[in-house]
Amino acid sequence: MSNKMISILKSVLLLIVISIIIFAFCNIEAFRQCTPENIETFIDSYGIFSPIVYIILFTFVPLTFFPDSILAIGSGMCFGMLGGFIYTMIGAILGGTLSFFLAKILGHKILKKLVKNNLENLEHAIKNRGFLLVFVLRLIPLFPFDIISYAAGFSGVKFKEFALATFLGTIPGIFVFVNIGDKSSEFGSSSFYVSIALLIGLIVLSYSLKKKISLQNVQN
Repeated sequence: MSNKMISILKSVLLLIVISIIIFAFCNIEAFRQCTPENIETFIDSYGIFSPIVYIILFTFVPLTFFPDSILAIGSGMCFGMLGGFIYTMIGAILGGTLSFFLAKILGHKILKKLVKNNLENLEHAIKNRGFLLVFVLRLIPLFPFDIISYAAGFSGVKFKEFALATFLGTIPGIFVFVNIGDKSSEFGSSSFYVSIALLIGLIVLSYSLKKKISLQNVQN
């Protein structure tokens, strides 16, 4: 069997797996409703296996483009601040890694059919700036997490740089969203209002940075 045929078979197999995962996500009631409360109920239903289920869900979020912030809030409600932060961080690293290598394996032609955004400018920028740009973009929750991962995979940036930048850059956002979930049961308390203030601060900072860095205006 030729290398070309093997490559085609790999691509077809990956697309089948992706389709199955997307179908599963679309048919989970919690995800159709898209609320942290429903996600909490769904994850809690797995008992001692709930952390594993949550990490798996977060890992495959890049294939569904489901809002990962909703999942992060749900994790705070399920596992509290510490557990939610750790599990979400693991899921974010695994999800970013999955997207990164999918981009490398599937290539532009196949993945562009799934990703509507034009990644060319961002791809070249990451190729030239590597760690620093990925780190800065990860600090912006309003900038699509999955798009950054796919573009990094296309760019040829070293995985070690990508993984480290993802780990460091996602810390503030994960902390804020998990904290919101953790403090949601303390409505009216000072800690709840602090969590809201942190969220507002993150949104303002994210919006400010996003105006300077966009898919259209990233320079080589």
